[in-house]
Amino acid sequence: MKVIEVRGLQKRYGRHVAVEDVSFSVNAGELVALIGHNGAGKSTTLKALTGQLQPSAGEVHVAGVNVLQDPGEARRRFGYVPEDPQLYDYLTAREMLELVVEVRGQGDIPATLAAVGLQDDADRLIREYSQGMRRKAALAAAMVSKPQVLILDEALNGLDPPSAARVKAHLRALAEGGAAVLLSTHVLETVEKIADRVVMLARGRVVADHSVSEIGEEGLERLFLSRIGESLER
Repeated sequence: MKVIEVRGLQKRYGRHVAVEDVSFSVNAGELVALIGHNGAGKSTTLKALTGQLQPSAGEVHVAGVNVLQDPGEARRRFGYVPEDPQLYDYLTAREMLELVVEVRGQGDIPATLAAVGLQDDADRLIREYSQGMRRKAALAAAMVSKPQVLILDEALNGLDPPSAARVKAHLRALAEGGAAVLLSTHVLETVEKIADRVVMLARGRVVADHSVSEIGEEGLERLFLSRIGESLER
């Protein structure tokens, strides 16, 4: 079942085209990686999906809700980590998660803190956190209520290797439990290890949409370089 749907998405800023005719979907129980060069349109696409940006054309649906028509209802259906998350610095991580659980109506705070490796620092104020710890707190806030949909923009940046491994395992478990996970990343090794499918953007267009198993021996890096190179040469 399609839980995330992007159809004919376009965003223009005057004569500049940020994304053009972008279409893809993510099914329940699927982890899809959105990859591309800098400026390819990844963040623009995710901002449209999360109701932060009004597209010039196209439709975006999350968990059956048209994001453009009812962004408030759509936001209740997904967890989101932006590239530069803004947190409640005057709260502890535990207090922030308690707030999220109160609003969402469900959540397992101890398990989520353990999943991101914050269990020993959960009662410190977020303003005292390092950048990596802030990233963990943002991930925990997005995941604690076990939403139907997770949308993550470069969410693994800044994590130390043990924390990244824990988070990747948790994301994989959420997908296997039925969630739809869309992860924007530039780390191809991460994609090969945890993603079911890859959607590749170049110059604001989809240039590849393949399952990781289909890519096979060709390798993701080789596919990435060939498709991105072809697009940039046009």
